[in-house]
Amino acid sequence: MYRDVNVYIESIGCKLNQSEAEGMARSLGRAGHQVVYDVAQADLCLVNSCAVTHVAARKTRQALRRLAGARDGLRVLVVGCYAELWPAELAQIAGVEVLAGPAAKEQIAALLGETSQVSKTCEVWTSRRTRAFVKVQDGCNNQCTYCVVRLARGRERSRPLPDILDEVRALRAAGVQEIVLTGVHVGAYGRDLGLDLADLAGAILGQTDLPRLRLSSIEPWHLEERFLDLWREPRLCRHLHLPLQSGCDATLRRMGRRYTAGEFAALATLARRRIPGVAITTDVMVGFPGESDAEFAESLRFVDEIGFSKLHVFRYSARPGTPAARFPDQVPPAARAARSDAMLAAGEASGRRFRAALIGQTLPVLWETAELCEPCEGSGTFARFAKWEGLTDTYVRVRARSERDLHNQIVPAELTDVDDEGMVGRLL
Repeated sequence: MYRDVNVYIESIGCKLNQSEAEGMARSLGRAGHQVVYDVAQADLCLVNSCAVTHVAARKTRQALRRLAGARDGLRVLVVGCYAELWPAELAQIAGVEVLAGPAAKEQIAALLGETSQVSKTCEVWTSRRTRAFVKVQDGCNNQCTYCVVRLARGRERSRPLPDILDEVRALRAAGVQEIVLTGVHVGAYGRDLGLDLADLAGAILGQTDLPRLRLSSIEPWHLEERFLDLWREPRLCRHLHLPLQSGCDATLRRMGRRYTAGEFAALATLARRRIPGVAITTDVMVGFPGESDAEFAESLRFVDEIGFSKLHVFRYSARPGTPAARFPDQVPPAARAARSDAMLAAGEASGRRFRAALIGQTLPVLWETAELCEPCEGSGTFARFAKWEGLTDTYVRVRARSERDLHNQIVPAELTDVDDEGMVGRLL
């Protein structure tokens, strides 16, 4: 057991992992521990691991080695998917202790030991955020041939709706302006409870004063037309993240995905008709086993035609225990790298076209961070103005200058120009 310790948390991977890291921080705070943001102040490091790709696994190992070598006597513990799937591999890293897999995150305070004190970690952790991630479900019942997540996290299971509402209300009371609902498959929420995602989103919008509700990744087959009615409520962000994985039907079949490219395109068209101005973002995998040059070209054309506002590109990496790891015709690394570069370029061009169409529009922006500029003459202080950054409901990053303190406020901006990372705005 650990008593009255300063805990540094480092999380790797998806929004679900980020949500779970925030949950662990709040839990540890209620148990009397202090969560710190500088490893130099820590007695114990907690690494929330990821293993969904070889890149995420490598980042996990690098973080563990870096933290284990940071200071003599520093305890480094690892939890999460990597710890669940391959604990023996992580245990070989000097100075690292494997604590538990994903399921143990909710019992982290009990695993580390509680104290008689109540710290302010919960309040401090939340006050740093303008947006917060709320986990609504875990696990996966799908059979995608490349994915290791279902092996690490088990079958689908949903959080009770009253528990989610309590968490949303607590975060709202702490000042959070936007909640992002997360899970392995958010669209599957409630199937084990006799509910669905529309029930959950409707309850949050109807029973709280939350200014913004955003959904994380939703599998295309979970997005039903009934659900699109919810966007009559302007507090639901006009942003859908629909993982495509490939725009080629032959590749999709080998992946075990449950739709065709044509069905995906029809869904995107329906969403744009029902939700004016919606931003559709996606994930695309390149170099899946058996992907020929022709199949990749078909996928690339499809991505260009759909017009995504943002594209996350992943190079296929064989994960032990998955069917695809045993498939023939594995694509060479050099070809995977070249295809990744081409797909990234297509995604950047598509995103720039989406943002260019917004020039001249005025959209509400949740302002998050500021870069202080122009020190006052002779004072050494930065009081003239700040370059603020924030997000529209359509998940476009906007930069604007203002002398006002805009942190954690939703203030409209006129979008005046496009840059490499987002847009330039002018506060009204």
